[in-house]
Amino acid sequence: MFGKLREKLKRFTRQVEEKIEEEEKKAEKKPGLMERLLQVEIKEKDIEEALDELELELLEADVALETVEALREKIKEKLVGKKVRIGTNKGKLIEEALREAILEILTPEKKIDLLEMIRSKEEKPFVIVFVGFNGSGKTTTIAKLASWLKKNGLSVVIAASDTFRAGAIEQIEEHAKRVGVKVIKHDYGADPAAVAYDAIQHAKARGVDVVLVDTAGRNELNRNLMDEMKKIVRVTKPDLVIFVGDSLSGNAVVEQAKQFNEAVRIDGVILTKLDADARGGAALSISHAIGAPILFVGVGQGYDDLKPFDEKWFVDRIFGED
Repeated sequence: MFGKLREKLKRFTRQVEEKIEEEEKKAEKKPGLMERLLQVEIKEKDIEEALDELELELLEADVALETVEALREKIKEKLVGKKVRIGTNKGKLIEEALREAILEILTPEKKIDLLEMIRSKEEKPFVIVFVGFNGSGKTTTIAKLASWLKKNGLSVVIAASDTFRAGAIEQIEEHAKRVGVKVIKHDYGADPAAVAYDAIQHAKARGVDVVLVDTAGRNELNRNLMDEMKKIVRVTKPDLVIFVGDSLSGNAVVEQAKQFNEAVRIDGVILTKLDADARGGAALSISHAIGAPILFVGVGQGYDDLKPFDEKWFVDRIFGED
């Protein structure tokens, strides 16, 4: 996981370490014990070349440009002006600065505790609408989240509001049956907003905690489907709109999220296939790019393979820690 990103950060660490060692050698040549005991200060010129190279490599790793620029500035803040005592572990110091910078990029201003939000809502149900491009794994992810919610003591119903794609209703029904959740559906071609509305009324009548609304995969070029998605959100007035994106799509998924965010305002993100992602660019970029937190990540094919996202866990994975 994230092997390519890890290697790029290690290369940056080695380059900066070599620059600091050059400064150390200059300091050691100075006469007098006190001069040799002085610390070496990291200057901007010591890291500028390494930052230029890291910037290009991060872009190649599908990290979004605005995220790369923000990360560059944060790394400079952490390192420039820092005094390093001769003989200290420079690699560890540089890595810690990188960790802190990445963690700050990953940590959104607004955090969401999904279970707390659901349980604290006075009037049931809590409604979540899922949006995303075709092939992102949205339907499977909804089933995984339904399973996770059930295991946390909450009742769930799914609205089969993808009435556009052939086989979509049967697919969500099969997943729902496997995790033990009811599906509210209409026929193909029906109004998706009406399906979602009926699911909410069903949940209200039976005291169901959560309604998960599946929607058709779409892109910004299909104006009819985008307008339909806006109508679903308008009718359901969801508590959360969650964007489901394929992390293997790299920077493309960040651009997708921006388009959906402009249309309906995304509250949170679920990234699928993170376990197969060697680059890590999407996960590093998406929250920073749209200002919405990553809530969960898909790390396998099973219904239990949906993991609540933790920024520190992600940073540990980048640096190769279990």
